[in-house]
Amino acid sequence: MSREMAAVDTRARRSAVLPPSLPPFGVTREQAALLLSISVSLFDSAVEVGTMPQPRVLGGRNIWDVDELWASFRALPHKAGMSRDPDELRPQGNAFDNAKKA
Repeated sequence: MSREMAAVDTRARRSAVLPPSLPPFGVTREQAALLLSISVSLFDSAVEVGTMPQPRVLGGRNIWDVDELWASFRALPHKAGMSRDPDELRPQGNAFDNAKKA
């Protein structure tokens, strides 16, 4: 059996054993990026600059804690609302903006 087929078989068994209502508490890099609706490269940059958490390591695999991702997401600033006086608007950035430039 090839590695790909074995991985699919393992995932199928997990989904058959765990109830669908049980949310994961650890996700892969790709899944973490999907949870945030961003590209994997932008997620990598956000991890590098500290906007998103570092992964945990289990058996040589990087696994991101969903609660830590949630907390990091909630810490991101909201987009600035419109002010009555345009001179009062100040540009705001965050590490995602800085990651895009890196």
